[in-house]
Amino acid sequence: MDDGELLKLTKALVGDPKLDDLCAVYLSIAKEAVTARLFPFVNDATWDDVPERHRTRACQIACYLVNKRGAEGEVAHSENGVSRTYASADIPEAYFDGLVPFCGVPR
Repeated sequence: MDDGELLKLTKALVGDPKLDDLCAVYLSIAKEAVTARLFPFVNDATWDDVPERHRTRACQIACYLVNKRGAEGEVAHSENGVSRTYASADIPEAYFDGLVPFCGVPR
């Protein structure tokens, strides 16, 4: 899946055309997070090193970040019967389930 397809998928997940510009920004942040999780000991790892099967995970993370915008770091919130609590101010670990870091001989 190329970058254009990932961006299109992220925009579809967000579902608000007013936020389309933010989708590209948050998608790049999500791609960096996935790359860093898969290659924690490789300083020069890039998105091209990420296996195809893990690429849509960046869309899910980007969607989460867009939807959380404005409520970063929120620990608890209740209003009109709606309650929000975030486990952390960063990307929840649940989004990284199944992403096992690569290891091996340094390049």
